[in-house]
Amino acid sequence: MAENAANAMDDHGDDDFQTGDAGASSTYPQQCSALRKNGYVMLKSRPCKIMEMSTSKTGKHGHAKVHLIGIDIFTGKRYEDICPSTHNMDVPNVKRVEYSVIDIDNDGYVSLMDDSSDTRSDIKLPEGDLGQEIRTKFENGDGVKVTVLQALGEEAIITCKLENDPKK
Repeated sequence: MAENAANAMDDHGDDDFQTGDAGASSTYPQQCSALRKNGYVMLKSRPCKIMEMSTSKTGKHGHAKVHLIGIDIFTGKRYEDICPSTHNMDVPNVKRVEYSVIDIDNDGYVSLMDDSSDTRSDIKLPEGDLGQEIRTKFENGDGVKVTVLQALGEEAIITCKLENDPKK
């Protein structure tokens, strides 16, 4: 009988687990009480930057609750959520990459080059003032660097500065 149990255990050794892409998971869990202001968290399935958070003590047998207010890092929309401090919340893996602007086409797409000279042309110029600022600086012949924020498969240009700007 012990031999059968050993064989049964051996059968599990060659299970084939399908793995997704090497995206290192787009989110990771973190205890609610460990989150900090200006950090990132998923609120209502959107990646948000935490603007405010407060903890409330509850009754005799209740759990402390954390009230989170965050701004969507791509749309700027405000989200709120309340969760027990002992529960885990998803935190998005947010990556910032700096690119030099090579060109801006008529459709509003920006050609970008990173530090290792790789180019890409799949990001649109942001709407509003930031987009205008990038276009104006570029048309003036200034070297423009933009910062692209990446999370959950979404990307957006969030800041720009002159390439030879001493304020780094």
